[in-house]
Amino acid sequence: MNKLTKILTVVVTCLAIGYFSGNSTRSAILDWYPTLIKPSFNPPNWIFAPVWSMLYIMMGIAAGLVWDRIDFEKEIVKKALIVFAIQLALNALWSYLFFGLHNPMLAGLEIIVLWLMIYETYLQFSKINKIAGYLFIPYLAWVSFAMVLNASIWWLNK
Repeated sequence: MNKLTKILTVVVTCLAIGYFSGNSTRSAILDWYPTLIKPSFNPPNWIFAPVWSMLYIMMGIAAGLVWDRIDFEKEIVKKALIVFAIQLALNALWSYLFFGLHNPMLAGLEIIVLWLMIYETYLQFSKINKIAGYLFIPYLAWVSFAMVLNASIWWLNK
C-alpha cells in the first residue's frame, strides 16, 4: 500500500468508528441530554459533529503517516498503532458510557484514561513523524475541554 492508501484507510476507519459510536449519542441528544443542567460554557449541539469529524480525519492522517513508516521502524510503529487503536476504542466507549448508559460519572472517569492514552499516542507518534504528533494536539485540546465539560455536567446533575 502506498502512503495515500494507508492514510485514506485509517481516515475511513476513524470516521466509521465515530459514526457507529455516535449511534448511542443520537437518541440521547433528543431525549436525555436536553434534560441535563449544563454549564454556561456548554457549546451548542451542532458544533460537535463538525469538530469530531475534523478530529477523526486528523487522527486518521496521523495514523496513516505513522503506518507508512512501518518498513523502517517496525516495532516502534506497531507499538504506536496499538496505542492508537486503544485510544480510538476508548473514544468510542466514552460515547456509550455518557450517552448510552446516561452515566456522566463513569464517562468522567473513563475520559481521564482516554486523555492519557491520547497523550501517549501523541508521544509515540511524535517519535516517528512530527506532523503526526502535531495532528494530535487539537484532539488533546478538545478532549481536555470535554473532560471539564463532562465533570461540570456530572457535578451539576449529581
